[in-house]
Amino acid sequence: MTRLLFVGDIVGKPGRELVRRGLAAIVARHQIDLVIANSENAAAGFGLTPDLADDLFAYGVHVQTGGNHTWDKKEIVPYFAEQSRLLRPANFPAGTAGRGRVVVRATNGVPVGVVNAMGRVFMTAIDDPFRVVVDEIEAVRKEARVVLVDFHAEATSEKVAMGWHLDGRATAIVGTHTHVPTADARVLPQGTAYITDVGMTGPHDSVIGVDRHAILQRFLTGLPQRFEVATENPRLNAVVIEADETTGRAVSIERLGLSQQDIEELASQHVPAR
Repeated sequence: MTRLLFVGDIVGKPGRELVRRGLAAIVARHQIDLVIANSENAAAGFGLTPDLADDLFAYGVHVQTGGNHTWDKKEIVPYFAEQSRLLRPANFPAGTAGRGRVVVRATNGVPVGVVNAMGRVFMTAIDDPFRVVVDEIEAVRKEARVVLVDFHAEATSEKVAMGWHLDGRATAIVGTHTHVPTADARVLPQGTAYITDVGMTGPHDSVIGVDRHAILQRFLTGLPQRFEVATENPRLNAVVIEADETTGRAVSIERLGLSQQDIEELASQHVPAR
């Protein structure tokens, strides 16, 4: 069996610190073979920089996925040519910097395909994700039976539809973008692990990661506000997916919701390998 860890949207420094402090211990506790994380909000809540991407790889993330905020920091554009393990949604138009799929080898030697796609409902009008994602899965299936899809989308209905669309085609489809974890993790009838949204890794005493006072003023007054990443109550949301590498089918999916105290306790019990 191959065990995958997918870490939900990493938001700003609070999210990065949870990953830095706790990822190795989580990997050891759950016997993880490959770590994937959505990092499009890692730079102060909006975008990603090359230095921060390098940091997340150094903390133990093997593949990073993105979404609508991928290009918020322009310095990330040339980095795509240097790092194949940083993905952006595959259904952006041809010629967009970066790529939407990669095949990597997990620590147990099993090849794993990772595909990134983005929804269109209430979001940018880009290429059809339902068509593009199938093409991307077929491409990585030439090298890997285990395939995880990060579907970065706003509408619950679009995500649920994509889950049924990919049941039996992918090992797992995990939803990102809303920063709110859902309680519907399950393995679909044809063997695809599914969750509508993994949730975020960042400050939860906030409005989806942003200082709640600024957001409340925006709603109360209708006037522009400066959005800053909150700091209170950081939590790490993730899912652990167990897959049969011979069939590519998921065996189980388990949701993790860890507080900063949980992370500290795990880290204190973890003895790094020498």
